[in-house]
Amino acid sequence: MNEFVVKGYIFWVIAIVVFAILEAITTQLVSVWFIVGSIAALISERLGAPFYLQLIVFVGISAITLILTRPLIKKHLKPKNEPTNADRVIGQTGVVTEKIDNLAAKGLVKVDGQIWSARSTDDSVIEEGKQVEIMRIDGVKLIVAEK
Repeated sequence: MNEFVVKGYIFWVIAIVVFAILEAITTQLVSVWFIVGSIAALISERLGAPFYLQLIVFVGISAITLILTRPLIKKHLKPKNEPTNADRVIGQTGVVTEKIDNLAAKGLVKVDGQIWSARSTDDSVIEEGKQVEIMRIDGVKLIVAEK
């Protein structure tokens, strides 16, 4: 009996360490709940619970902490989309300074005094000198539609 208690104790300590290392590597809060569950299972093991009950405690406590804390953590870890000054050109009118051809991966538009790489929204070719409406920004390219 003493031998099993030691093995159970070691099992949960190893589980705690493994989940802690996994959490440190990922930095995405993927195993923090399992650390709490492992600690609860370790406590139940030290109180003499059989292994099947330790597993039930592990799963139960892990699930409860996940359900209670995940929405709160997701809210605080949600990446914030910071608008940049470049967004101000969306909806404006620009002038094509180099023919826009999506297949050839070419095209330039001048808008708000700046030259941008551009692509058409519908893969149509837009000739130099035409006016276009800026629909959105995709990376460093304007996505435009002919006016």
